[in-house]
Amino acid sequence: MGKMPGDMFEVAELGRKVSRQEFDQAVPALRSELLQAQFALKSRKFPVIIIVSGADCAGKGEVVHRLNEWLDPRGVDTFAFWQSSDEEQARPPFWRFWRALPARGRIGIFFGSWYSDPMVRRVYRKIKGSQLDGALDRIAFFEKMLADDGALIIKLWLHLSRKEQARRLQHLQRDPHTRGRVRPADLKNLKLYERFVRTSERAIRRTDSAQCPWHLIEATDRHYCELAAGRILLQSLQARLQDDGAGKVQAAAAEPPARPARAKSSQTVLDHLDLSQKLTDRRYRGELEKYQGRLTRLTWEANARKISTVAVLEGWDAAGKGSAIRRVTAAIDPRLYRIIPIAAPTDEERAHHYFWRFWRHLPQAGYVTIFDRSWYGRVLVERVEKFASENEWKRAYLEINDFEEQLADRDIALAKFWIHISKEEQLRRFQERQDIQFKRYKITGEDWRNRKKWDAYKEAINEMVARTSTEFAPWTVVAGNDKNFARVQILKTLCDALERLL
Repeated sequence: MGKMPGDMFEVAELGRKVSRQEFDQAVPALRSELLQAQFALKSRKFPVIIIVSGADCAGKGEVVHRLNEWLDPRGVDTFAFWQSSDEEQARPPFWRFWRALPARGRIGIFFGSWYSDPMVRRVYRKIKGSQLDGALDRIAFFEKMLADDGALIIKLWLHLSRKEQARRLQHLQRDPHTRGRVRPADLKNLKLYERFVRTSERAIRRTDSAQCPWHLIEATDRHYCELAAGRILLQSLQARLQDDGAGKVQAAAAEPPARPARAKSSQTVLDHLDLSQKLTDRRYRGELEKYQGRLTRLTWEANARKISTVAVLEGWDAAGKGSAIRRVTAAIDPRLYRIIPIAAPTDEERAHHYFWRFWRHLPQAGYVTIFDRSWYGRVLVERVEKFASENEWKRAYLEINDFEEQLADRDIALAKFWIHISKEEQLRRFQERQDIQFKRYKITGEDWRNRKKWDAYKEAINEMVARTSTEFAPWTVVAGNDKNFARVQILKTLCDALERLL
């Protein structure tokens, strides 16, 4: 008969101990080496994420305090993920974690993490085992995405036997100074100890990987536990620093499966779009009034029902994104929307994973965010202009699909538009911008340079649409030669997306 679940933790119950004298002797050298490694981290520019998880009363808080004591606090950010705030509950679950991710060269200590909620919900039978597995798979993908971008992720699991956990709870209850620290939930969790063990083992096994391994620490003896945590941190940092801070798997191993090659001259999705579609000015005025009125009603209803909207507008230079956005916002109360124009990343944004700046701007429940260009820059301009490596933009398709699926899971109305115009129409608009004084600011040398790479961009656009147009986040390719037609199609599609959710 096979081993019962929980044997993973029984292996950790070996009674390891460190005397106070041994602890005091070991700390100075450990602390010195940790500070040296932390100083070296500043120049290597990769982020370090330390997850401190484990059993109730295992001393997680004490380990967090000790790490902060041993490290230079100026380079450490500590976050305790406990109860969700109203602001956090109004957005997808991972929003709170993305906001807290450390910048390159810094250390983030997470007391509690993305593991806590799905595991507790499973223990209390609020979700099924299959739902837990789905949540764990998403976590594993999230960690791999961060690790592929260079992050060093150190996951510590502090284990206590049931007997030791009960003893510590009783000790806390007997002392009038610590009695208030014992919550009813702690006593209830003790009764569910075996269920917690099974769920924890399931989580660890499903998310343990070469890039992001779990470190199981016996927490019965405080001195042993704290020294083990410090040494694991030191060894992990030193190993990465010796690896020159690369932190990324070899490109061949990390690339998505190869896709069939096709000739550069083959037809793309853009070639099948009828760019002759037009609306007369008279019909345009009627349709504009109709769909703007409809959007006004829908955004207020969505606000009342706490349903958010995210609109993404991409397109060729001079395709009319700005004027389309103005027609959309004219229909929405200014209190309900924000426009996020995306340009070259700032120094702060470059210090994080490229998705960090987009997660920050997700709307709270019931509001609208419009992205004037978006995360698709990774597979468009960054790909064509070689600002991103081939491995980076290739893996971005999966990362984008996962991100958008999280928005859909949160019942966010997501509408993505590519505004397409012909090369001839773009040239006409460029020349018009040069000739009209108040439009000259819109045309730059970069626009002309991008135009020379039309075919490369066209190839990238086709692959973008093919690989990221999904059931939960389809692309709408808009015929943009006639601005009247494009604006009405965008308004109508936005209304349809909201109505589906309402």
